[in-house]
Amino acid sequence: MNLNLEHYRAILTGRWITDLANTSAYLMEHMPDINWVGFYLWDGSQLVLGPFQGRVACTEISLQRGVCGHAALTKKSVKVDDVDQFPGHIVCDSRSRSEMVIPLIQNDKLLGVLDIDSASLSRFSAQELEICESMVQILLAVASQK
Repeated sequence: MNLNLEHYRAILTGRWITDLANTSAYLMEHMPDINWVGFYLWDGSQLVLGPFQGRVACTEISLQRGVCGHAALTKKSVKVDDVDQFPGHIVCDSRSRSEMVIPLIQNDKLLGVLDIDSASLSRFSAQELEICESMVQILLAVASQK
């Protein structure tokens, strides 16, 4: 994995949609063995598809469904080694086998989630989860400054 937090910080502009799109592209380019990465944004009643890299995706996710819904509802990151073992997992891409979801929380308010999928079982490490959580914090900090 070649994620550099200083390099990542340098690509951020403070424009929300631009930064979400470039974050997705940055992760797709620098994180090996992933098949989908992107954002689902909270619209007040459900998560809706935002900027992403990968195959066509589910467009709406309720907080009662899937890994993304669980992370959003609990406001806690989730790392799943085998998505088939996660109750209520939503199959958007049948190739996905493991998943990592980080909620975007600012001032205790849910903004959305960062969702990263891999076609490999147990793809994500605890260290990668921590780095991606740091990236989300940088993203939110830059967004709040503009």
